Amino acid sequence: MSAALALLASALWGTSDFLGGTVSRRLRAVQVLAVSQVLSCAVLLAVLGGSLGAGAGAPVASWLGWSLLAGVTWAGAMAALYTALARGTMGVVAPIAAGGAVLPVLLGLAAGERPAPVQLAGVAIAIAGVVASAGPDLRGGAGRQGAAVALALLAAVLFGVEIWALARGSASSVPATLLGMRVTSAALVVAAALARRGAQGPGRVQPRDLPLLLALGVLDLAATAAYALASRSALVSVVAVLASLYPAVTVLLARQVHGERLSRVQAAGVVVVLVGAVCAGLG
Repeated sequence: MSAALALLASALWGTSDFLGGTVSRRLRAVQVLAVSQVLSCAVLLAVLGGSLGAGAGAPVASWLGWSLLAGVTWAGAMAALYTALARGTMGVVAPIAAGGAVLPVLLGLAAGERPAPVQLAGVAIAIAGVVASAGPDLRGGAGRQGAAVALALLAAVLFGVEIWALARGSASSVPATLLGMRVTSAALVVAAALARRGAQGPGRVQPRDLPLLLALGVLDLAATAAYALASRSALVSVVAVLASLYPAVTVLLARQVHGERLSRVQAAGVVVVLVGAVCAGLG
């Protein structure tokens, strides 16, 4: 069940990234993040309702710091990722950012987690598949990729810290950790959007954009919740990798919806990701 939840999180994150990238062609990334996060906060509060008090029954100190850390690092990671995607090549940036899953694996091993050999093999295979499925291609542009690669590396580290902090906080209370993270990240991206409201760029958010932004926020929220639940009953070193296979989902959606063609390396990478996911879920 934990493996299934982690894979569900990956599918939902991959879909939300695809939607976010699509709508960001018309709107500034900070607008997309701000509106979708505010809407997802409203949805989360409506879903939790009176159950939040019971969900937050654990000592505040056991989840508050972790939820704040998850929210801050998520906001920073998304800002770095979108900037990197704007400056560099998506096929280079995406796999580097997804490589942040390595950090929870290392932290889990350092904390004493001992995955089965087949699970460790699956982790390694899945990470290799993510890199291949995103189709990295540095030929002829390595010199221009420096800033984008640096930002992608920063995003990877921040994403790694975020999913580790989310798992630690969720061990005490999933509802409280989700809410604390969501409120923190929403506050940060809204502040950034207000600070840049006079900047030149794409048009403003229109009422017709709200359903898509709501869907984007709900998908990200559902993915985060699925990962948080999965991390409570399985090794974080395994769950984090299974939940970080989303670039393969984004690649497939781009092919189906926008007609983007998969290279042979990308197609092979998608298959490798699936093989690695199956291995990592064993044990």
